[in-house]
Amino acid sequence: MTIKLLTHIYKLITITRAYEYDRYEKKKQKKIIREQLDDTLRRFSTIASVNRPMRGWIRAIRDALGMNMRQFANRLGVSKSRIPRIEQDEITGSLTLKTMNRVAEKLDCVFVYGFVPRTSLDDTVKKQASLTARKRMSRLMHTMNLEAQGLSSKNAKKAFNNMVDEIIDSPSILWEEDK
Repeated sequence: MTIKLLTHIYKLITITRAYEYDRYEKKKQKKIIREQLDDTLRRFSTIASVNRPMRGWIRAIRDALGMNMRQFANRLGVSKSRIPRIEQDEITGSLTLKTMNRVAEKLDCVFVYGFVPRTSLDDTVKKQASLTARKRMSRLMHTMNLEAQGLSSKNAKKAFNNMVDEIIDSPSILWEEDK
């Protein structure tokens, strides 16, 4: 081998290692971001179980403050006839976030908006990756069995776990719907 060829091979190996390291770092960074967001969202898990009052939060707080519809309408700068509609729209979920913020401010409250995951975000990603891998493995195993190239259960499990890891590393595949 010539020195030029060895140098070229060395450069390719170095580039490949750098690429693999970069992929590893990005994977690690995504996992850290998920974990940090999970930690933040975990604080809200207790409020996820709080049920909205039957007549809605706006009406419940307005009543608790002893504020009638006319007084509340004046504070909001709307007509008295708009108040029942605002309260009903909250219950049906059609009140805008902008209006919810304005209403909360006029009731001397803070409007809190967010999502509380049912499980951790990491668990959601793993579950989705497993579902995707299961579908792909099913098709793959079917084809391999037709060609008399089936895997042992040990090798199939190993292939499945590898596929799950690869899917987790490829978000574009992770949430793609199978047709």
